Amino acid sequence: MADGPAQAGVATPSGPATSRAFEVIRYGGAGAVRASRLAPEEAPVALVHDAATTAVMLATPADLEDFAVGFSLTEGLVEHASQIDALEVVETELGFEARVWLAAASGAVHAARRRRLAGPTGCGLCGIDSLEAALRPARRVGDGLRVSADQVYAAVEALAAAQSLGAATRAVHAAGRWRPDSGLVAVREDVGRHNALDKLAGALARSGEPAGDGILVLTSRVSVEMVQKAAAIGAQVVVAVSAPTALAVRTAEACGLTLVAVARADGFEVFTHSERIS
Repeated sequence: MADGPAQAGVATPSGPATSRAFEVIRYGGAGAVRASRLAPEEAPVALVHDAATTAVMLATPADLEDFAVGFSLTEGLVEHASQIDALEVVETELGFEARVWLAAASGAVHAARRRRLAGPTGCGLCGIDSLEAALRPARRVGDGLRVSADQVYAAVEALAAAQSLGAATRAVHAAGRWRPDSGLVAVREDVGRHNALDKLAGALARSGEPAGDGILVLTSRVSVEMVQKAAAIGAQVVVAVSAPTALAVRTAEACGLTLVAVARADGFEVFTHSERIS
């Protein structure tokens, strides 16, 4: 347990602190010594669509515009970022609000299926209010992408090197998009694995980058919701450093997605649609 006060938070260039330093007592070969440890910040983030709260998640307070857009896409509130008319992030005394205004048609669909949910960072299917919703079929993905085993290794290595907050805290997840012709083109980090993927989805959508022509690489285990979100943005190949659940494998197989997991420097395992890996 820390016996000193927290030090100043480490802020992003244009936003709130994403980590904070604490004094700790570190035990090891040299006995007990005073040291400093960075811990990632997490804050409540309300995702608000057309003035009604859709979800409240605990997230790292960075890239929240990307988070709002990505969540809207992966949860099926919109099909394209162009269906979002306006977006603003507001900091309050209790946390943050990402306020999204939808185009008329999308707003009507959202109003018909509005739900509220609370999302802890370790959540599985947060806020799903029926078995049918939890097991919704993932969107069928396209075909055409082929990658080599060497490219899978390169994607995993590139994401590891790009995790600045992860390297500092050892306590956050990351999601990245790696392309065979240009390497790692986008990465987002968050205390929640779903949040990191949503942030990446939003970043790609806002920049006009398609997700289907590259590898979606993840630091986390692969649950069914991660497959559903990946399929929602058109990812054809998902590579994760941890293992998948059985339901995630079945869902990936059904929607045509290539699922590679347990990807490390010494090997990886292809669970579904191995024809995309040469």
